[in-house]
Amino acid sequence: MSMSSPTSAFRLAAITTAGSTIGAAIGYAIGMFLFAAIAQPVLEFYHAMETFDHVQQLFVEHGIWVVLVAGFSPIPFKIITIAAGTFGMPFVPFILAALASRAARFYLEAGLMYWGGDKLRHWVEKHFELLTVAVTVAVIGGFALLWV
Repeated sequence: MSMSSPTSAFRLAAITTAGSTIGAAIGYAIGMFLFAAIAQPVLEFYHAMETFDHVQQLFVEHGIWVVLVAGFSPIPFKIITIAAGTFGMPFVPFILAALASRAARFYLEAGLMYWGGDKLRHWVEKHFELLTVAVTVAVIGGFALLWV
């Protein structure tokens, strides 16, 4: 939507960030309280149980970093939010990571659309998948440099 109305990009980023963060809290609650009743059938319906099992291993190895990376990348964030609740990740760090990563993603997109205009919009539409992966790799690389 920010591509069609660049002047509204930051307002739309705020709304999207708020909605995504509320959705993350709902996903967390589903994972924590209703995994067997709701989340597991949904994951099975979407043939995502194998992905969910992989996510569990990622949580064990990397904790909060999984939420930060997934919130910024094209990784299905719904699975991450449900997993965080299922695996008992502390809520406050989870929701802060969700808020930070989603806001970073949506405000970056809004800024690009606001300042880049139509020319950038066409380029982004053409290369969106590649751009998202490249930014994700850059973010992961930046975190990796912090650990070195």
